[in-house]
Amino acid sequence: MPRFTAADGASLHYSDEGHGIPLLCLAGLTRNSSDFDHLAPHLPPLRLIRMDYRGRGKSDWTGAETYTVPQEAADALALLDHLGLESAAILGTSRGGLIGMFIAAIALDRLRGLILNDVGPALDPHGLERIREYVGRRPAARSHAEAAVALERNADGFANVPASRWMEEAQRRFVATNQGLDIDYDPALRSAFLKALDEQQGDPWPLFDKCCSKPLALIRGANSNLLTQAVADEMLLRCPEMIYEEVPDRGHVPFLDEPEALRAIDRFLGQLI
Repeated sequence: MPRFTAADGASLHYSDEGHGIPLLCLAGLTRNSSDFDHLAPHLPPLRLIRMDYRGRGKSDWTGAETYTVPQEAADALALLDHLGLESAAILGTSRGGLIGMFIAAIALDRLRGLILNDVGPALDPHGLERIREYVGRRPAARSHAEAAVALERNADGFANVPASRWMEEAQRRFVATNQGLDIDYDPALRSAFLKALDEQQGDPWPLFDKCCSKPLALIRGANSNLLTQAVADEMLLRCPEMIYEEVPDRGHVPFLDEPEALRAIDRFLGQLI
């Protein structure tokens, strides 16, 4: 199981497969490298790199104070150092996109380009409240079958998703124990998330503006409760060359194997050759 050691001694899990253009995939807030299992079979030949953030998946739990975007960006750069890569393209889902924008602000030369999956510099408070409701809490479901039904029932903005996909999602997100299902990350992530919400300050748009000098793509769920159409429009206004695709029947976040998402990713990768 590949691991590398961060500057503070944390042992973090990653995977590194294939050859060619390095694409570092960064998952959502509570998720891990399995976030990209649906996408991986559809990618052209390239070097697919995935990382479990600290406190998630197979990486060490290091405490709420370390579960921050700046720390996770530092860990991503440390992984590139570990792999001997001067730069990589980043595909960031939700939290991963925020990390990608932060890297653009602090280490633009390490970024070959950025794909944002349903995230931008301004986030809808209603979507953030939805995250507040579940982050760090065990699911009520006691089996993956129950969890799959609950995921489908509570999937805001999603339609035309087969039941088998919700079962796959349940199996990726929750761990079976003798007491029922549990989350696959440190529950302390909840306090880190709430603290970040309370301490929001400053203008986030300059972080995004930095990305405009690199190949850039945005994938948005048409029914997203986190990335509004108004914010997506402003992103396009600021970066007219940005590749943009909207995925119908999807909220936050698209699975990335939808035709529209794959079209955006293919066009983005074509700019890196």
